Amino acid sequence: MRRVVVTMMLAVAVLTSMAQERKVQNKPYIDLRPLHFGIQVGLNMQDVEFTNVGPQMLELPEQEPTEQLVLCDADTWNPGFSVGVVADMRLAQHFALRLSPTMHFGSKHLVFRNFKDLNDYGQPRETTQDLKNTYISIPIGLKFSAERFNNYRPYIIAGISPMINLSGKDQDYIHLKRYDTMAEVGLGCDYYLPFFKFIPELKFSFSLSDVFDKSHVDELTDATKLSFARSVNGACSKMVTLTFYFE
Repeated sequence: MRRVVVTMMLAVAVLTSMAQERKVQNKPYIDLRPLHFGIQVGLNMQDVEFTNVGPQMLELPEQEPTEQLVLCDADTWNPGFSVGVVADMRLAQHFALRLSPTMHFGSKHLVFRNFKDLNDYGQPRETTQDLKNTYISIPIGLKFSAERFNNYRPYIIAGISPMINLSGKDQDYIHLKRYDTMAEVGLGCDYYLPFFKFIPELKFSFSLSDVFDKSHVDELTDATKLSFARSVNGACSKMVTLTFYFE
């Protein structure tokens, strides 16, 4: 996290130090408004990091207890879509408070490797799950902007984001909790066009709590899924979002 913040601050410093010829400013007074609104669209990449249990004893009906070793991992990053609105409140010359309710559509691809069940090549057999998630987030962030030069103004932003997982209960191996809170840090740049501001922003989000739904295991009706569902006892969500604001 510290390296990410330092990199963002260096990027802002480089952009603000670039010597350029002065040009006519578009929307010269837009940042003096106490409050302004906009819309946002973007792409997201969802990830989750699991805490695996390791070896476990599994008792199936009418069978002897057997030792299982199943490891779960999110092996790929699947692109998703984000859409929402934004409200920006001016606090001072360089500071603003941003509220940006957003809906994120995406999924996580999970792979379970059973090291007690090997294939003909001596490799653990794999079972997969597409963990689809639809989130409503309400990020609240403090935005620090550099001095405006011509028609651009770089910034960094940090804050927290309460999340609601709208995905319903199912019979898949893994399920995540309905509520989560993420810490967020990002950087972007305001581009002042003749009729509005265009703002690309790259943001990193990290879950602040364990989002693994332990109660889901007790709701499974298929006993053959237990070795996979019980292979995990903790999870931390992550997300990278590329957002385009129009204010």
